[in-house]
Amino acid sequence: MPDGQVTPPLQPESLPMKPLHILFDRTPELEPSLPTPLRELYGGHLGFPQNKSMLPYVIGNFVSTLDGVVSYQIPGHSGGSTISGSNPGDRFIMGLLRASADAVLVGSGTVHDVSPKHLWIPTFAYPEAAEVYKSYRVKVLRKPEEPLVVIVTGSGKLDLQRAIFQAHEIQKVVFTTPDGLEELTRRGAARLPSVEVRSIEPHETRLTARAILEQLSTEFKVRLVLHEGGPMLFGGFMAERLVNELFLTVAPQMAGRQESAIRPGIIAGVEFSPNEAPWFELLSTRQQANHLYLRYRLVV
Repeated sequence: MPDGQVTPPLQPESLPMKPLHILFDRTPELEPSLPTPLRELYGGHLGFPQNKSMLPYVIGNFVSTLDGVVSYQIPGHSGGSTISGSNPGDRFIMGLLRASADAVLVGSGTVHDVSPKHLWIPTFAYPEAAEVYKSYRVKVLRKPEEPLVVIVTGSGKLDLQRAIFQAHEIQKVVFTTPDGLEELTRRGAARLPSVEVRSIEPHETRLTARAILEQLSTEFKVRLVLHEGGPMLFGGFMAERLVNELFLTVAPQMAGRQESAIRPGIIAGVEFSPNEAPWFELLSTRQQANHLYLRYRLVV
């Protein structure tokens, strides 16, 4: 493009997706606002409040079948795209949330379950909106071009040949145990220029959500975390009441469960009594064909 020529703004009609249909929305209007193309496709406001504590504000994002399954747990079909059917609305929202977040957090099981080529950045989820995602992050939110990718592993047994670890332009931090640090060192994590490893003493056998969030806040200045699972890690965050919001895509299929097979729901590894179960309030409902996109906020 010649010097001095301004790139025309991306228009919603230039993207291969129809705007989401709003069924219900009481999301508060918070600054900064979405740019026009994103606002028209999403169908309204998205903004997130500052957490009242010093910890980052945490939003979860999952896709589930009608019967509550988030993964088939079948090699090659364990990721969320199998559940959603690679639905464009789900992919668009995933990219939009990644574009909004300071950090995208996943567990080692999620890393293992998705394609080895997966990158936890906005454009990987919905490349059709790459230009407008980038403009939103950099020009509106004043954030780096890509979010920090946070990976949590107790054992340190990560395949460092996966694309996310080889993508030097994406900053990563791995939270692990002292034993996991030894394993990652043995596997060569220290030789990867864009990967930092932090060791945290586990509580019993688990890295606590609070310890992870405290370090993300103090060392990496993270204020908004997008939690993409898996269910065990998300369950730990829910047990500590450290999830502020949940975005849930409901896909119109049934997966079923056998007694001998584990097909997880949104959370695993923790259960609540009726008196302790967290409640959420519905903020918005959007729809595209047969998929529903729900936004909930934790009742405190």
